[in-house]
Amino acid sequence: MNRWAALGQRMWDLIDVAKRTEVNALVIDVKDDRGFVLYHSTVPLAREIGADTTRPMSYRRVRAVLDSMRTYGIYPIARIVVAKDPLLAQHKLEWSIKRRSDPTKPWLDKNGKPWLDPHQRGVWQYAADLAKEAVNLGFSEVQFDYVRFPDEKRLVSEATFPLANGRIRAEVIREQLGFTRGALRSTGVPMTIDVFGLTATDTTDMGIGQQWEKFVDQADVVLPMVYPSHFAPGTYKLASPNAAPYATIDHALNDVARSRRGVPNAARVVPWYQDFTLGPPRYGPEHVRAQMRAGYDNGVKSWMLWNPGSRYSTQALATAIAPADTLPPGYGGSVPAR
Repeated sequence: MNRWAALGQRMWDLIDVAKRTEVNALVIDVKDDRGFVLYHSTVPLAREIGADTTRPMSYRRVRAVLDSMRTYGIYPIARIVVAKDPLLAQHKLEWSIKRRSDPTKPWLDKNGKPWLDPHQRGVWQYAADLAKEAVNLGFSEVQFDYVRFPDEKRLVSEATFPLANGRIRAEVIREQLGFTRGALRSTGVPMTIDVFGLTATDTTDMGIGQQWEKFVDQADVVLPMVYPSHFAPGTYKLASPNAAPYATIDHALNDVARSRRGVPNAARVVPWYQDFTLGPPRYGPEHVRAQMRAGYDNGVKSWMLWNPGSRYSTQALATAIAPADTLPPGYGGSVPAR
């Protein structure tokens, strides 16, 4: 649930979807990729940089939303973006990625925005502090997104990382995830992480620091974004992975299973599925169900569903709740309105 949707009628619409269908969880943006926090925060750094001053949700509404979800057995998940936070990067330039040509200035992405340097421990502490606050308010799980470096190839030649100390990016992400998980252990709630869907197929860290053997034991659940539209033509010998959602997910989850194999304490995997159109064909309920079916055929009973405009293919969702013994605790299908 993006901040704007959470402030309006869309919030109640999606609670109603969850009431009527197999959906049993909603993901709500507590801190988005612009750095804005959903509600007035007690975290000193959030207050210092004004992260909670852009149309914050009232505590009364937060309470009403979470109480309504609890009443109907809907599991509330707090999404917190970590490294992509231009607001914090602008206010704390010492935490931003720096230009190699001029280390006094921040490196800017293709949209002209600064990124936080994942080497900086303060970046992860801030995310952990916001997570603890969300749990205290009543969220049952914390989902961290953008636990990575920017996905722009020019970063290698244009940026400098003085805190690397010889570590590769995947090692940095592993260490920081371990720190964050430790910081949240006292809350008793699961810590989950969103990762690129291709990371299980690509044997490198894809330049962003996400390498399965480095992070799959550093969270309770890993959420790979295996959107068929994000796989290049020819991947898995499919002319158009986007037009073959079942086959694409089937191959991707096979890679996921292989990547987890042999890693002690590997996290459980819950994939993100695509409920949006990006290139042909136009996605509808049949494409969503094809992805779900591929997951079920691979023994993956849980899923997350994403549509950037929060307009979901409710016809793809079963009305009956799956028997409790077929689902892991706290999971069935979940729909975030991001």
